Amino acid sequence: MVRILLLIFFSIALFSKDLTMEIIKEVEKKPLISVEDASAIFSDSINKKFFKLLVADLKVTSHFNVDESYRTAIFDTSFDFSKYPNNDLIVRFELTFDDYGSLLSRVKLFNIKTSEIAFQKTYKINDIKRYPFLAHKIACDINDYIGAPPVDWMRRFVIFSKYTSAKNAEIVVSDYTLTYQKTIIKGGLNVFPKWGDKNQRTFYYTAYERKPTLYRVNLYTGERKKILSSEGMIVCSDVSKDGKKLLVTMAPSYQPDIYIYDLRTKRLKRVTRYPGIDVNGNFIENDKRVVFISDRLGYPNIFAKSIEGSAVERLVYHGKNNSSCSAYGHYIVYSSRETDNEFGKNIFNLYLISTKSDYIRRLTATGVNQFPRFSVDGETILYIKHLKNQSALGIIRLNYNKSYLYPLKVGKIQSIDW
Repeated sequence: MVRILLLIFFSIALFSKDLTMEIIKEVEKKPLISVEDASAIFSDSINKKFFKLLVADLKVTSHFNVDESYRTAIFDTSFDFSKYPNNDLIVRFELTFDDYGSLLSRVKLFNIKTSEIAFQKTYKINDIKRYPFLAHKIACDINDYIGAPPVDWMRRFVIFSKYTSAKNAEIVVSDYTLTYQKTIIKGGLNVFPKWGDKNQRTFYYTAYERKPTLYRVNLYTGERKKILSSEGMIVCSDVSKDGKKLLVTMAPSYQPDIYIYDLRTKRLKRVTRYPGIDVNGNFIENDKRVVFISDRLGYPNIFAKSIEGSAVERLVYHGKNNSSCSAYGHYIVYSSRETDNEFGKNIFNLYLISTKSDYIRRLTATGVNQFPRFSVDGETILYIKHLKNQSALGIIRLNYNKSYLYPLKVGKIQSIDW
């Protein structure tokens, strides 16, 4: 199996040199894995939800052929390797509580080809409502065992703003499947959340008070600190790699421009100077340049400039309404309006480009797809898909041409970060 896996991931690595290349043939041979539930005496509802989450996580990695059949077992009985002649791997889990009420998941991974226990671990979480993160952690560890490219983005929080009624929106933290959700900020119009550090301990958001005001919140202590306020609008669209500088869109003189705010010196530096609309700035190329949306051609499009210089470069020559971009290294993903329906809904698709080439790759085909965000490794994209009066989180696995949707049951998503 090792030789097969090496061939699989060598093939993937070849395709991975440029994410803008579209993979048209899926790798055929992946390890076949089944899941056994050994939690019969625990809770028939939670353990079956846990089973479905773990199966779904393994599928989303795109690195396994996953047997979705629900199977039960007794955790500590001897394992009959001959029972699964066609499998490569079997994962067996058992959910229990410890004496302090924490949720435990004991896990064994069986390697059928070598007739060995690949690993045996116990996972723990104090808040049972966060059980989806246990399933995500287990899927990440199984993925790491076969040596596949990491999928650690599964373990991260998603933060989003959700409309609840007219002029009211809440800030919510969730897992990437929306199975776990916790409201952090509510009351009033609270929008455009943005993580403030790579460890996701702080986030920024805009509250529409007497003036639009930017706040920073510590997710673990609840401490909230006012950062800036401005007439018209203020949005934090990106944070520098060291967390010390913010890219903010402000409109102190009616039309919005991009600024850098230094958290240490508390000074603002204006990056764009245009008597029109410049918004949604994102750092690129080691924080030395900024990509942003501007209407300087008479319609929204994607441009870039260095932080110090004045020259502006047009990046996209496709479409007449391109908005809500996100950047990772020299890659940019953006939403483009494909139709011009004045009285009905229009189609917005996502596109991926590189600042190092003129190749363009379409990532979605139908619907309203907006607010794309790269994962921390740049190989997966999270986005909002609007479905009539509802929203869903979408996941695109760039190297595998796979996409998944997770509907929000109540409310409509305004913006997200990952």
